[in-house]
Amino acid sequence: QVQLVESGGGLVQAGGSLRLSCAASGRTFSGYAMGWFRQAPGKEREFVVCIHWSGGGTRYADSVKGRFTISRDNAKNTLYLQMNNLKPEDTAVYYCAASRRPGVGLPREVDSYGYWGQGTQVTVSS
Repeated sequence: QVQLVESGGGLVQAGGSLRLSCAASGRTFSGYAMGWFRQAPGKEREFVVCIHWSGGGTRYADSVKGRFTISRDNAKNTLYLQMNNLKPEDTAVYYCAASRRPGVGLPREVDSYGYWGQGTQVTVSS
């Protein structure tokens, strides 16, 4: 059974930092693009960042550029998201995801991803 399990969410003050992790099991995702999405109450799920299967390319939403950093450790089948200088508008449930197929580039569309974690809550207080 394929599973993506996020961890590392929590409550933090504005300007603080959090590091999210996403551990994959059931299959290896070393050949797949992986990404982070978020969903705030009453809003649609939105793209945050993705990383090429090789780890050699990344794509960020403008709202997080310069503050968030994605990385992956294919040997550990784990994805990370370092979030610095957090803002109240970053409050959301954060989901990690793996692309539907291996070898794709840097997709930002929700439909391009076929594997999803259960989400982890990030709350940033002002």
